[in-house]
Amino acid sequence: MGSLSPTRHRSAERTFLAAPLSKPGMAIKPDYVKKTGNILLERYPEAFGTDFEHNKDSVVELTNIESKGVRNRVAGYIARKKGATEVEA
Repeated sequence: MGSLSPTRHRSAERTFLAAPLSKPGMAIKPDYVKKTGNILLERYPEAFGTDFEHNKDSVVELTNIESKGVRNRVAGYIARKKGATEVEA
């Protein structure tokens, strides 16, 4: 009564163990977002900070990214990365 079959239990256990070890709500960023963000940070480190809105403006000025969604992803990635480096320092 209410017990799981061994197959389902093992499957559920494998699914649980294979889950990413990241914080809830943190999406994995596509490579193009990371690559673009890292190139911008290497070339123009002083142009970016932890403020998302400021980073959006900087991305518009320094790139030819036309897509609003991609621009926001890159700006968010940079803000997150800058925030993490400031905490470490």
